[in-house]
Amino acid sequence: MKNNRPEYNCPVDTTINLIGGKYKSLILWHLVNSTLRFGELSKLISQATPKMLTQQLRELEEDNLVIRTVYPVVPPKVEYKLSDLGNSIRPILEAMYSWGADYLKENNREITCSMTFKED
Repeated sequence: MKNNRPEYNCPVDTTINLIGGKYKSLILWHLVNSTLRFGELSKLISQATPKMLTQQLRELEEDNLVIRTVYPVVPPKVEYKLSDLGNSIRPILEAMYSWGADYLKENNREITCSMTFKED
């Protein structure tokens, strides 16, 4: 307890806080079934500045959703992939995509982001 108030833990708030960053859902989406390097993510999420993409990746790594692997080669090689916890969020991302696609369609708006629905 902080300040004599009970700790506030809401499941929906927790989920939104973990994946609700400006580009976090896009990063997670592109890492489903893929291991990608920073440059590849940067091309897929071209609207993100390198600084913002780095920040979002660090936060996802801190929250154990993404695994960052650095290879000891010159030049340095860094890869990102989903952790088991990160993989567990896939159904949520797919549901969000479907809901958003339906919303856009009903409002006569085109999908213009780098997300495409991936089916196994």
